[in-house]
Amino acid sequence: MRHLFALIALIALLLATVAGAATPALPYDEQADAHAAVQQALAQAKTAHVPVLLILGANWCGDCRALDQAMHSQANAKLLTAKFKVVKVDVGNFDRNLDIAAAYGNPIKKGIPAAVVLSPDNQVLYATQGGELANARRMSETGITEFFERVSGAH
Repeated sequence: MRHLFALIALIALLLATVAGAATPALPYDEQADAHAAVQQALAQAKTAHVPVLLILGANWCGDCRALDQAMHSQANAKLLTAKFKVVKVDVGNFDRNLDIAAAYGNPIKKGIPAAVVLSPDNQVLYATQGGELANARRMSETGITEFFERVSGAH
């Protein structure tokens, strides 16, 4: 009988481990101090002499998750690492960090995900205004790469 309980406990542990490994990480840290993250990215950008790429979105948003997945592709990850300091800001159900969005021209008004490119001295170089990324699920990886290449030249 003791062996049966041990076997059940082992199976439960294995199932929990497999379930945890199968769950993809969510792209937006809902507990993060977004203001501090933006300030940290600006400081790093100043040192590295690159702009900040601010991505505003939410974990419930399929397009936000698709964009995040595309950002991790080999081509995009290489481009983003070379050209930007990236910071993601969770906007929740349009009820979090709205002051950050407002400070940069409210790029989320036509949908999320939204993007803002900031100079290291916190000046807006580019901001989505027409929901350019709001259909990220339908954009090809090449289309997303082209978008990032285009905005990397905005400064």
